[in-house]
Amino acid sequence: MAVTPMPGSLALLEELAWRGVLFQQTEGCATALAHGPVRGYCGFDPTADSLHVGNLVSILGLVRLVRAGHEAVALIGGGTAMIGDPSGKSEERPLRAAEEIADNARAIERQIRQVVTQALGADATARIHFRDNANWLGRQGLIPFLRDTGKHFTVNLMLQKDSVQSRMATGISFTEFTYMLLQAHDFLHLFQQDGVTLQVGGSDQWGNITAGTELIRRAARGEAHGLTFPLLTDAAGKKFGKTEAGAVWLDAARTSPYQFYQFWINTEDADVGRLLRTFTLLDRATIEGLEAEHAAAPHLRGAQRRLATEVTTLIHGAAATETAAQVSQTVFDKKADAHALSDAVFTMLAAEMPSVRLTPVDGAIDLVALLEQGFGVSKTAARKLIQQGAVSVNGAKVSAEAQTVAAGEAVRGRWVLVRKGAREIAVAALVAG
Repeated sequence: MAVTPMPGSLALLEELAWRGVLFQQTEGCATALAHGPVRGYCGFDPTADSLHVGNLVSILGLVRLVRAGHEAVALIGGGTAMIGDPSGKSEERPLRAAEEIADNARAIERQIRQVVTQALGADATARIHFRDNANWLGRQGLIPFLRDTGKHFTVNLMLQKDSVQSRMATGISFTEFTYMLLQAHDFLHLFQQDGVTLQVGGSDQWGNITAGTELIRRAARGEAHGLTFPLLTDAAGKKFGKTEAGAVWLDAARTSPYQFYQFWINTEDADVGRLLRTFTLLDRATIEGLEAEHAAAPHLRGAQRRLATEVTTLIHGAAATETAAQVSQTVFDKKADAHALSDAVFTMLAAEMPSVRLTPVDGAIDLVALLEQGFGVSKTAARKLIQQGAVSVNGAKVSAEAQTVAAGEAVRGRWVLVRKGAREIAVAALVAG
């Protein structure tokens, strides 16, 4: 998925605007970008051991920065996570142990590196740099911080910021109140040490970003800029990236590649074009072509399949994506030939669907036991399902009189795929007695 940098000094803002992910920018930002390559950063606080799909907007923001001919810094907030950002939160975050934050920081850095490497190929290492603010905030003395950073901010100004205003009714601790100063200090540090002159982030970070540009102006007599991305909602106005099971994570241990793929496949028709723009690196012509095809034949869900393929590949790689796509097709195609499926597909099916381990007896598999264990039905219900012709094994419907399945029917002598009705699936793995 390596990409060619986009030509033109204004390519970044033009692309962000077309994709619908340009929300705010400081005055003079466009001019600064037009005058030559800049170095921009985005921060990621390791408050969990994984990022979620909402964070992809910011990660891809850095990727798009690089594709437009600039350089990027991914800042891991190992220091600021010790405090907690009040932005977008209705109550105080619980303070986490330093060891937990350090572990989280390493985990999310690996995730970001994986995404940007998948997106940019060889360009990733040279054009996106990683920093952890624990390396300087952990050594920062209180008195120097108050003298060198705190003196440039009035309490009146800080009280006007949305992240503080939204918490005035419920209360905000002095700890979280100072978060804005820490993020501003980060921007100043990166400005002085790395030549960073741009910060990007979600729209809830606008107050923190502009605090940083003001600190750079006051403390370093420099010029810096910020731009933000909108916080995403779906067509119904609900926060994007939430399901009944909770957040959609980038970590395969939290959200499996199959569940991740299914999240995108299940995109509503009203959202699919916008999500193709927001979460993929496909060019304008390709996306508009997919939108036209979808408008002509929405029932084919071609745009959703391409969206799922692109984003899952970005996070989990091509092999896991192909397996997840085959699992998805198997689940929804009641005539799927199990003998055509790879062991990787069966392994993923067994992890995602009900699965059992069975031992054949005299070369036969007890079909009633398979249904009973696989679907949690009674023996009577299992026999009734067979009699009604509602059961198929490895894609072939079993007869109403069937009581067993020959062990030789198992795929590669190991796997049995049993279907109850149209879309309920269970997987049996045969084991020796």
